[in-house]
Amino acid sequence: MAKRTFSNLETFLIFLLVMMTAITVALLSLLFITSGTIENHKDSGGHLFSTTPNPPATQGSTVTQSSTATQRSTATQSSTATQTSPVTSTPEPPLFQNFSGYYIGVGRADCTGQVADINLMGYSKSGQNAQGILTRLYSRAFIMAEPDGSNRTVFVSIDIGMVSQRLRLEVLIRLQSKYGSLYRRDNVILSGTHTHSGPAGYFQYTVFVIASEGFSNRTFQHMVTGILKSIDIAHTNMKPGKIFINKGNVDGVQINRSPYSYLQNPQSERARYSSNTDKEMVVLKMVDLNGDDLGLISWFAIHPVSMNNSNHLVNSDNVGYASYLLEQEKNKGYLPGQGPFVAAFASSNLGDVSPNILGPRCINTGESCDNANSTCPIGGSNMCIAKGPGQDMFDSTQIIGRAMYQRAKAKTCKPALGYSFAAGTIDGVGGLNFTQGKTEGDPFWDTIRDQILGKPSEEIKECHKPKPILLHTGELSKPHPWHPDIVDVQIITLGSLAITAIPGEFTTMSGRRLREAVQAEFASHGMQNMTVVISGLCNVYTHYITTYEEYQAQRYEAASTIYGPHTLSAYIQLFRNLAKAIATDTVANLSRGPEPPFFQQLMVPLISNIVDRAPIGRTFGDVLQPAKPEYRVGEVAEVIFVGANPKNSAQNETHQTFLTVEKYEATSTSWQIVCNDASWETRFYWHKGLLGLSNATVEWHIPDTAQPGIYRIRYFGHNRKQDILKPAVILSFEGTSPAFEVVTT
Repeated sequence: MAKRTFSNLETFLIFLLVMMTAITVALLSLLFITSGTIENHKDSGGHLFSTTPNPPATQGSTVTQSSTATQRSTATQSSTATQTSPVTSTPEPPLFQNFSGYYIGVGRADCTGQVADINLMGYSKSGQNAQGILTRLYSRAFIMAEPDGSNRTVFVSIDIGMVSQRLRLEVLIRLQSKYGSLYRRDNVILSGTHTHSGPAGYFQYTVFVIASEGFSNRTFQHMVTGILKSIDIAHTNMKPGKIFINKGNVDGVQINRSPYSYLQNPQSERARYSSNTDKEMVVLKMVDLNGDDLGLISWFAIHPVSMNNSNHLVNSDNVGYASYLLEQEKNKGYLPGQGPFVAAFASSNLGDVSPNILGPRCINTGESCDNANSTCPIGGSNMCIAKGPGQDMFDSTQIIGRAMYQRAKAKTCKPALGYSFAAGTIDGVGGLNFTQGKTEGDPFWDTIRDQILGKPSEEIKECHKPKPILLHTGELSKPHPWHPDIVDVQIITLGSLAITAIPGEFTTMSGRRLREAVQAEFASHGMQNMTVVISGLCNVYTHYITTYEEYQAQRYEAASTIYGPHTLSAYIQLFRNLAKAIATDTVANLSRGPEPPFFQQLMVPLISNIVDRAPIGRTFGDVLQPAKPEYRVGEVAEVIFVGANPKNSAQNETHQTFLTVEKYEATSTSWQIVCNDASWETRFYWHKGLLGLSNATVEWHIPDTAQPGIYRIRYFGHNRKQDILKPAVILSFEGTSPAFEVVTT
């Protein structure tokens, strides 16, 4: 390739861009307190448990025992890794005795956090800030233990983009403070569902802090509190029961979004599978000794990106909708987010799997852009977007979520980011005109990087080949490290089920290889016919993990495999070690390994807090636009209120919802709540104005099941007030619409 030279104009533009970027970076750095204070937190040991129900469905199997193993490795270019062992302690006194099964506890708690003035985590799209709420986000916890209280296991599925290392460390610290050695890093798995419509701001490594536009302690604390509350509820609710494992295929809801990368895998390996995605769903069903349902965990490989990057409403996407449907079915008479039955649709090896099954098309011409670079003839990669099966993203979310719900309820190297990382995917393109499949760098962007961040070393460039290095994050440490270099890997077994806690997004074939390797390791040591589940986005986030062959194509997933082309091989080695330790009962011999850092000072949010103001002559909660006097089912009732910033409510417990839809009951002369902001048929939009002014719009998409009668809509919020020379205070308020009638058609 001939060496490129720059014209005077290009040289001037590069200089100008470098200066502007350098000033921006300097200003961002001022927002950090770079004292470098780091605390290492150690956890101690504890115990575990399990269950089994009424006659199992076809293909179902009963779980009979449990075990855990954790490994902490240093994520460097070396192939060596250290391991960590669980610390044991005296089991709690048995709760019940003389029954065959497990102790089971399930719990659910709100972890929504901010729904305004914060980035949504997932698409890395500048300007995609939260501006309201479609559904609430929940933490769903499941605890299982032996009848004598020993061998305790905790699995938590959380409606967030991914679990950050800081989030896990804080949860473990607080669990140790409350429960001692009962719940520890070796028997607790935290897994993100990977919704791309949840708030950001809860990370400590620089790449994610910048993507989040700062660290939001308000959202971080709300997430931690919600996770802990769900575990507390599950702990309190533990009772004897049984667990069943079920498997079945889900068809028509997913495509491989990087088929050209998948084709790089050996043909002999691909020939063993009927599809380039994993269609199997694994379900763990929990019931009490009377056969009554307690909860369910489903693992299925699909990206929760039915809600695209034009969305500004906080929500849990397709997997959250599946949870919503199943919990509503089981918890009759309860509002969403309430009731004893808990259903989690957890992430799996979803790295290259999209729910947008109509495939990528050029939005300006309508023609297919299903090519190696995901580009369009006119407009390039920015025009290439995949769409789901519905009329819009709301409809697609429901279609995909309902399909999963229906199947689940049936009886069945150093880090570095490549150029294609900046291109995004067909589910959400990047903001700049990068394309996927780049195996060569660009002199323009290389110059910008070198001037601002310094040149990547020859060592890291050589290790990551054929990836061209855009950001050599493993060699950047100011103001804090840009990516984690200490990573937890973990396996928890429940009878014949092995849950592998994956700290990232495995592609389809990567997940298949890991499953086979772990199954083979168990079998070679006498544990035959193990069902191995890939539980993705657990404990710490390390982007994607592709196969070595997929890495060569350098599409988005490969460019985001931050530890280089042999990342998967390293993970397979580590997980085989854990499987062997469990099978040979030598978990206690694993070394503890290094502790991850816990940074004390992080960048403050870029969006500052300002005082809320109401228009002259108005107060917060006043109705600006009432609903119409009459509606029919299928129509949308809409009310606009004088609003205040919803982020004020994230740290205030006065109200548990931003809205309610209430029906007047003549027999009791009272208003009864029929839905809230966790209900799918409601939408809460916040419209930010100037100088602290804002409006709140509440929509109720009246369902076919709505009963005729008199209704009203209520809005609950908090406004920030600050008088001169006095600290700011947060005040609660509420507003109520005039009544309106819903009639039959």
